[in-house]
Amino acid sequence: MTRLALNKSTLNKEGRKVKAYQKFVPALDLKRKQLLAARVSTEKEKHAQEAGLQALQALVKAQLPMLPQFQGRVTDLVRIKSLQLSETNLVGIRLPLLQSLEIEIPPYSCLASAHWLDRLSEQLCEMVRLKTQLQITEQRLRLLNRGLQKTTQRLNLFDKVLIPQSQKNIRKIHIALADAERAGVVRAKIAKNKRLKASA
Repeated sequence: MTRLALNKSTLNKEGRKVKAYQKFVPALDLKRKQLLAARVSTEKEKHAQEAGLQALQALVKAQLPMLPQFQGRVTDLVRIKSLQLSETNLVGIRLPLLQSLEIEIPPYSCLASAHWLDRLSEQLCEMVRLKTQLQITEQRLRLLNRGLQKTTQRLNLFDKVLIPQSQKNIRKIHIALADAERAGVVRAKIAKNKRLKASA
């Protein structure tokens, strides 16, 4: 660590530092609050999607108790035809956004299949939609948490480390300059007294 020069130029430099740091603090605090609000709403969205998925799974179990006897693979009944994502910028953090989702039901023989496959296919489409939305919401939440952590660290760096350190340096320089000024006055008085004695 470099030694602090106890002079007026360092005092001015430290004063400018404090002013610059204090300009960053409100902007970082505002960013942190915006990220916190976005995280809260995204968490609510995630809980709603999870509840919707659980309700749909319960509905499938209740309406289609014969599903375990199904000979085919349930995953073959529906597939994602197209998925389009975009991004939204929230205070410098790029968050994924579901633009469009197209799910298709591959053709199957109505005569050779169980009558309840139509209903199952519809519910599976809804399940795929909810799971896709949930994955994107979880990704948004991860990015928001990472952004919030970085912003909080920066805010703490300015607010709890850099500003107090510069203010401490300013106090130290003020004390050193005041001491130097007093010492100068004392030396001047001593020198004046010596001159008076010498001339007498």
